[in-house]
Amino acid sequence: MATTLAGAGPRLWAPARHRPFQLLWLGQSLSLLGDGFSVVAFSWITLGLTGSTLTLGYVLAFQAVPRALLTLVGGTLSDSWSTRTLMVASSWTRAALMAGVGLAGLTGHLTVWMLCAAAAAFGAVDAFFQPARVSILPSVVDEQLLTPANALLGAGSRTAAVVGPAVGGVVIALTRAPVAFLVDAVCFALCGWCVASIRTRPRTAGPENGKAAEAPKSLGARIREGVTYTLRDPRLRTVVVLDTAVNFCYAGPFTVGFATLADQVLRGGSATLGVLNGSLAGGATLGTLAGGALGGRPRVGLLVAALAGWLGAGMAVLGLVHSTPAVVATVLAMGFAIGFQGVFGLSWIQRNIPQNVLSRVVSVDMVLGYAAAPLSLIVCGALARVGTLALFGVVACVLAVTGVAVLGSRAVREMR
Repeated sequence: MATTLAGAGPRLWAPARHRPFQLLWLGQSLSLLGDGFSVVAFSWITLGLTGSTLTLGYVLAFQAVPRALLTLVGGTLSDSWSTRTLMVASSWTRAALMAGVGLAGLTGHLTVWMLCAAAAAFGAVDAFFQPARVSILPSVVDEQLLTPANALLGAGSRTAAVVGPAVGGVVIALTRAPVAFLVDAVCFALCGWCVASIRTRPRTAGPENGKAAEAPKSLGARIREGVTYTLRDPRLRTVVVLDTAVNFCYAGPFTVGFATLADQVLRGGSATLGVLNGSLAGGATLGTLAGGALGGRPRVGLLVAALAGWLGAGMAVLGLVHSTPAVVATVLAMGFAIGFQGVFGLSWIQRNIPQNVLSRVVSVDMVLGYAAAPLSLIVCGALARVGTLALFGVVACVLAVTGVAVLGSRAVREMR
């Protein structure tokens, strides 16, 4: 045990000794920091122009819909083209878009329709970045470093997701909303420069290699091929189903549910809501780092089932307990489990899926998550009108059924 603990720190930080990984970590963190900036900037400047929350919904929808629709296309192109090139092109295009919006705002020429167009373009271009940023890692670090590398990337992304909106709000408060877009543009431009400087290794051989004599397949055929590949493997099916279930049980309960808890049950208002969100993010970051430090290849299928059961138990506690310290502790533990399992689940996918189909598998997972989130918000919004016990109780049941289904597959239980 002492030897294991002594090696945990060096194991976790081993990828950070390699310059390609350093550049990837910095680039991804800057991109996610920019994403956080963009959410605040788009929201604030839209409300400043119109004062309408309905218009704000339109602007955010214009960004979300193209991202969801084009993610499969982005994943397919990442498997055919260079993931690094797609990430660089996406980053620099987003930088140009944000700079254009910022300059239009500073000169007084910005309109709502320009914001909608920029948001749609931003979402479309981002759809090419997201699958690529996951599938590029096996070409940057050795296989034995995937788990700690994912842990460090996950910790950076979770930190950026918290810091980005906060810093964006400070920039807007101290200057003007268009300035946040210019800062956002700098983040994306620097991300593109970092990724462009990475030296990636050749892709590993896959099932499609050695078929140069075949006629090139259409984009639609390659998308169908990626979906079929994902659904054909029982292990992949289970991972994707669990991710979709977790996204469903994450989006609504951790937004509508947290807000309802803070306001109607704990009576703590926005301060308590902030503590709950901070506890979730903090727990996930700690879990991510713990998974990276632990290393090894545990049975991922058992971790998947354990996560579903753990989150289900946590949801039940949130529906029954009305003590702020107990709720905060529960949320912290749930976040820890999400971060811990996520490191090993993602590393398993990167290690076991050939690189020439990896981005398509990742994009299928992402698209289902995008679809589950709004449905979760609607369902949880309706359940919240009945009460927090109904909201969290239904979600707990969904997670319990998911965990039992995972344990029912021997192939999944033996995943390493």
